Amino acid sequence: MAVQRLDRGDLWKNKARVLQLQLRQRFRVAVDRHRHSVFADRYFSSTVQRWLRRFRDFRRDSLPSSSAYYRKRVTKDCNAEEDSAIFRMLQAVAVPLIGNVCHVFMNGLNHVQVYGLEKLHDALLNRPKNKPLITVSNHVASVDDPFVIASLLPPRVLLNAENLRWTLCASDRCFSNPVTSTFFRSVKVLPVSRGDGIYQMGMDMAISKLNTGGWVHIFPEGSRSRDGGKTVRSSKRGVGRLVLDADTTPFVLPFVHTGMQDVMPIGANFPRIGKTVTVLIGDPIHFDDLLNVEDTPDASRGKLYDAVASRIGHQLQNLKVKVDKLALEQYIELENLNKDGAECAANILHQVDWDPFGLGSHEYMGDEPSVEKIRAQTKRNDIGPEEATPDRYLRTGFSCEGGIGSRIRSYMDPTELMGFAARGLLMNRRSKENYSNIGDIRPLKIWRRFFEANLLQQWNTC
Repeated sequence: MAVQRLDRGDLWKNKARVLQLQLRQRFRVAVDRHRHSVFADRYFSSTVQRWLRRFRDFRRDSLPSSSAYYRKRVTKDCNAEEDSAIFRMLQAVAVPLIGNVCHVFMNGLNHVQVYGLEKLHDALLNRPKNKPLITVSNHVASVDDPFVIASLLPPRVLLNAENLRWTLCASDRCFSNPVTSTFFRSVKVLPVSRGDGIYQMGMDMAISKLNTGGWVHIFPEGSRSRDGGKTVRSSKRGVGRLVLDADTTPFVLPFVHTGMQDVMPIGANFPRIGKTVTVLIGDPIHFDDLLNVEDTPDASRGKLYDAVASRIGHQLQNLKVKVDKLALEQYIELENLNKDGAECAANILHQVDWDPFGLGSHEYMGDEPSVEKIRAQTKRNDIGPEEATPDRYLRTGFSCEGGIGSRIRSYMDPTELMGFAARGLLMNRRSKENYSNIGDIRPLKIWRRFFEANLLQQWNTC
C-alpha cells in the first residue's frame, strides 16, 4: 500500500510538472508576441503601423528623394529672417562700413590692377529691373570676399547695402556660434551645410534672393584652392541649380584674380600690405542652348546642372590662364620701370655740373670707363696694371691734378659726397627759379661755409 501511494504521488507530481511547463510555454509565447507588438512597432498596434507604412510609401513615391534632381520652386517665405527689420538695419550699417574699409585697404595699402571693370559696372548698374545677377570667381584666400569684391566697386556703390551682393558660406565656419552668425547675417552671408546637397535651405535662400532681382556671388569650386591659386578646379552642381531653378534666368558674369595668396597666405592671421592683385573680368556666360533643352521631356535635370557647372568652370579656367599672363607682363613692366627709374636718376646725376663743387672734370661722372681710358689714366698716374680697375679709375678722379678733389677726399668718401650734393640739388630744384643768384641756394651756402672754415687754410699752405 505504501508503494502504491508513492507511485501515485510521483504521478501527480509529473502531471503537475507537465502542466507547469505547458503554462510556462504558453505564457512565454504570449509575452513574446506582446513584446513584438509593443516594442518593435513603437507602441502602436498593427493597424496603426500598417497605415503609417502606407503613408510612408505614398510620400516616397509621390516626392523625389534627395538623390534625384528636379526643379524645386522656391517661395519668399524661406528668407523671412534675413528680411526682418533688425537685419536690414544691421546690413545698412555693417555692409557699407566693412565694404569701404576693404576698398581702402586694397586700393590704398595694396595695388589692384583690374581689366574689364566696365563689364561688372554695366551688369551691376545697367541691367534690367528685376534681372538677377550671379558673379562667379575662383577662391584663393579666405578674404576673397569681401576684399576683391570691395576693390572692384566705387565707394558710392558700396554705400548702398541693398544692391550689394549676397554670398554663401559654410555653416560650420561662419555660423558656429550666435555671435558669428549675427555678424555674417548682417553682412549678407547665407549659411550652407557641407554634404547636405543642392536642395538645402541655404540654396533655397540664395534662389529666393535671385527671384527678387538680387545679386549673388558664389565660388563654384566650393572651397578654397588647394595649391595656392595656381589652378581652378571643376565647378559644383550648386551653381547649376542657381542658374536653372531661378524664376528668371540670371545674368552670369565670371572673373578671376591672382595675388590674393600673397595678401592672405595660408595660415596667416592678418592680411599683408604692399602686394599686387590682378583681376580679369570676362564676358557674360549665356545658357540659351541649355534652356531650350530644358523644355524637352527627355532632359535630365542632373545633366543640365552638370552642363551649366562645366561651362562656368571652363570659362574660369580660360580666364585663369589669361590673368596669369597679364600678371607676368605687369611684373616685367614694373621691373623695367624700376630699371628705367634708376637709369633716369643716374642720368640726372651725370648731367649735374660738378665744377662748382670742385669735383674735377666731367669724366668722373661719365659712363663706365673703357679699357683704353683706364690704361691712359694708369699711365698718366703711374699706376701698375694690376691696380687698373674701374674702382681705381674712380679714385684717380680725385688725384692731385683735380685740385679741390684731393682735399675733399681726405674728409669725405666720394660716393657720399656726390649723393649729398645730388640730394641737395634735387630737393631744391623747384625753388631754384626763385633765387636770383645761384649762390643763394642753401646747399651751396653750406658747401661754401664748409670750405671756408675747414679747407681754405690747408689749400693756402699747399
